[in-house]
Amino acid sequence: MKVMKFGGTSVGSPERIKNVCKLVTKSGEPTFVVLSAMSGTTNSLIEITDYLYKKNQEGASEMINRLEEKYMKVADELFATDERKQKAVDFLKGEFEYLRSFTKDFFTSFEEKAIVGQGEIISTNLAVNYLQETGVNAVLLNALDFMRTDKNAEPDLQYIKEKLGSCMAENKGHQIYVTQGFICRNAYGEIDNLERGGSDYTASLIGAAMGAEEIQIWTDIDGMHNNDPRVVDHTEAVRQLNFEEAAELAYFGAKILHPTCVQPAKYAGIPVRLKNTMAPDAEGTIIDNVIVRGKIKAVAAKGNITAIKIKSSRMLGAAGFLRKVFDIFESYQTPIDMIATSEVGVSMSIDNATHLDEIVDELKKYGTVAVDTGMCIVCVVGDLDWSNVGFETLATDAMKNIPVRMISYGGSNYNISFLIREADKKKALQNLSDVLFNKDDSAK
Repeated sequence: MKVMKFGGTSVGSPERIKNVCKLVTKSGEPTFVVLSAMSGTTNSLIEITDYLYKKNQEGASEMINRLEEKYMKVADELFATDERKQKAVDFLKGEFEYLRSFTKDFFTSFEEKAIVGQGEIISTNLAVNYLQETGVNAVLLNALDFMRTDKNAEPDLQYIKEKLGSCMAENKGHQIYVTQGFICRNAYGEIDNLERGGSDYTASLIGAAMGAEEIQIWTDIDGMHNNDPRVVDHTEAVRQLNFEEAAELAYFGAKILHPTCVQPAKYAGIPVRLKNTMAPDAEGTIIDNVIVRGKIKAVAAKGNITAIKIKSSRMLGAAGFLRKVFDIFESYQTPIDMIATSEVGVSMSIDNATHLDEIVDELKKYGTVAVDTGMCIVCVVGDLDWSNVGFETLATDAMKNIPVRMISYGGSNYNISFLIREADKKKALQNLSDVLFNKDDSAK
């Protein structure tokens, strides 16, 4: 069985919901479908919770009424028969009455997560009703019945496998199984969400739990490109990536995929395919455990980076200096992206500057601190093992006219990274494309 996940854009209108339903039934084989909320819905629900936190019940009610009106129009356009249309209308009335029940004086973060998750509940209900209207043997499985996180807010893999197995056993014989992405319960039974990777994470967890043949992530772009198509001319979809390469690209800016969401598929050895809902016949990108030797695959960039340099003569030969520095970042829950050291200094980059002032203040206990903001990390990804003579030269040659603040190479066999100014990002990405991808293979 394949698992197919569709994002908010893919189900963003009645017409697109119909197209998705055609796609999932095309093969005629049993398929498990994971759906996000219709595009724009989650933002509206977050805005409703913002009004509720501010105790503005009137503002929340207005937003709820506006969203209800939108969905009533969706139901009117989506269904052809009066019976199904009325069923959808009755369901939507119940959903929006549920949302109105939160317009009270006291509002909690757990209620916020319950509200934000209603977008997926609505989209899956509409899709299953449409499938059934068109004669498809489809069933809706509630993700809250089997998707759960543990006390560390990580997916409870054994629980998911057992409960999903029970749900499938109770619903044998259907062609299409539909569930919600993103939402889950936490270890205490409260409605929560998976946060990192959202619906992609749900699809990967389900695929791993079921031992699926393939996990497909459907978006509005033809797979993962070899550079950012919003910035660089003449990019192309990469047809194959190793899981490690895909994770590096996702972490360093390829928005099509979250870096952690494919981990369950990786460990289960299940390939993940990135497909385009708008061009379903396009090949897309396959992500698996296969390593293609001696090939640079893609470039990605991550902005809003801050560089921090601490210089201290006390670092020279001093055991424990780096531990003290790292402990400061850990105490403020701030991950480090890149690091470079010398005899008397250490430079680091972070992408979360929330506690920058406190971190700098603490670091000043150990040395002189300098901060550079408005930075960007550009990474080159592929089989960059040190035995591939000359690959690092290709990357650095493309950057020869770009001021580089820091270089990271050797920490991974799949990545060489450059820290540059955000203002130089476009030029750097274009230069790398020209040198790495837009020349004949013989020139490389």
